[in-house]
Amino acid sequence: MKKIVTFGEIMLRLTPPGHRRFSQAGSFEAIYGGGESNVAVSLANYGLPTEFVTRVPDNDLGDCAIMEMRKRNVGTQHIVKGGERLGIYFLEIGAVSRGSKVVYDRAHSGMASIEKGMIDWEEVFKDAQWFHWTGITPAISQGAADACLEAIQTANKMGVTVSTDLNYRKNLWKYGKQPGEIMPALVAGCDIILGNEEDAEKHFGLHPENVDVTQGHSVDAKSYLSVLQQLMKMFPRAKKVITTLRGSISASHNTWSGVLYNGENLFEAPTYDITHIVDRVGGGDSFMGGLIYGLLTYPDDDQKALNFAVAASCLKHTIYGDANLVTVDEVEKLMSGDASGRVSR
Repeated sequence: MKKIVTFGEIMLRLTPPGHRRFSQAGSFEAIYGGGESNVAVSLANYGLPTEFVTRVPDNDLGDCAIMEMRKRNVGTQHIVKGGERLGIYFLEIGAVSRGSKVVYDRAHSGMASIEKGMIDWEEVFKDAQWFHWTGITPAISQGAADACLEAIQTANKMGVTVSTDLNYRKNLWKYGKQPGEIMPALVAGCDIILGNEEDAEKHFGLHPENVDVTQGHSVDAKSYLSVLQQLMKMFPRAKKVITTLRGSISASHNTWSGVLYNGENLFEAPTYDITHIVDRVGGGDSFMGGLIYGLLTYPDDDQKALNFAVAASCLKHTIYGDANLVTVDEVEKLMSGDASGRVSR
């Protein structure tokens, strides 16, 4: 099987132990992760060949980030070195009515200072079938946006399927450009588009009708159909447009589902009631990893592909850290209706 390539920034994540606030922290737990690397880890766990492309500094922390990917069976041969430092983000994990909080410290990182031409994309894609990027990368810097566009255009030329998770991050767009100036050209080259209601609104001015995700315990999937149709009309290359459906009851209790529109039919996944969230960071990445696996494994069954993605990301909410460390068997067990959590002996 040909490989799946993901491209983006991997960072050092620093988190106060437990549910402590930053002001209470006497130490921080260190994890390496990022949107695109998280997708690669998911796919590697499912047994698919993956390659993560990024730029990290030529120092011990850059080496540690690479080692983390290798430990998870993710290919690293096209990672390039350079830049002043590895990006960092600090995470304060919320609970109940107190939401989580993220503080970024990623200026002058290897990825922030990447430029077009630093990566040989034709070499990267010569044995690839899929390329995935997210809206986080072009938000980092103009150079990162240019490198991302270069990758998408090369993938299009070489017949590689391209997917994106729109992933709007308001705290990252700081280099003088607005998402609407950058994202349309990138998304125009995508075959698969994933985004929630905030992504669609902030990037393209689209929003679902009569929906307020901050109110109530459920989200009406059909309310998003107009947004999915508008996205497909705006980006005619897209064959499937998908959104996750999160009902936020509290920081510790969410409902979780998703819908997929293929231009003709709207598919809705079962809704999971996640009552005791361990770590919701990486939830969307785990959905994307599950979706890519599902679309490749069940190419003629969009419903099953979507169900796999939602079940996989439901399980991620029970796992501490950025990445979804579950197997295909565990996802399929939940898909079958077994949510007992019984000990496997």
